[in-house]
Amino acid sequence: MNEHKTEEKKEAKKSASKRTAKKSAPEKKEEHKAPEHKSAEHVEQKAHEHKPAEHVEHKPVEHKPEHKPVEHKSVEAPKPAETKSEPKKSRKKPAKKGEKVIVVRGKRKESVARATIQKGRGIVRVNKINVDALSNKYMRDIIKEPLRFVGAEATTVDISVNVVGGGAMGQAQAARTAIANALVGYFDADKSIQDRMFAYDKFMIVEDSRRVEPKKYKGPKARARFQKSYR
Repeated sequence: MNEHKTEEKKEAKKSASKRTAKKSAPEKKEEHKAPEHKSAEHVEQKAHEHKPAEHVEHKPVEHKPEHKPVEHKSVEAPKPAETKSEPKKSRKKPAKKGEKVIVVRGKRKESVARATIQKGRGIVRVNKINVDALSNKYMRDIIKEPLRFVGAEATTVDISVNVVGGGAMGQAQAARTAIANALVGYFDADKSIQDRMFAYDKFMIVEDSRRVEPKKYKGPKARARFQKSYR
């Protein structure tokens, strides 16, 4: 009998333990779910947290130069702009067609003069300078001397003389010979002016062939000698 009672008690305890287990099972499940929910929130918070950036070592990249063959292109020089070369305008007025123009030469020592005579107003220039503007009166008289043989007709022509070489007096006398021959060629049809000039001074028409004698040794000039002292 006692054994039967103990078995009944055991069965009653088992049935009571099963009931309590069923009641406590949902509570345990809730308890197990709670940490799972907390763990999901914790994961989300950790995802939002900024993790410190890990220091990455940057290794220098080696750039290997690629050697490509250089193409040498021939560069053409720019062509200069074509400029039309205009002829320089001369200051002298060109002589009108039909006008008489004469160019005559005159020499004296090392000086050579070329005189151009044409219709004008009686102006005489030497190397583009008016004769009246020359400072030396003696040179002015030498250059203008042939004009006296022409008279009033000298005011109807312009004479331009170009002189090179020699000294001042040599140039003046060369200009005189050139002007005299220019006047004879322009006015003197019957050679009357030439005869009067020739009678006055031969070298007004004829170029003077005389030259300075060269200097010699033992003297300051061609003929003079150095003074000798006996004591």
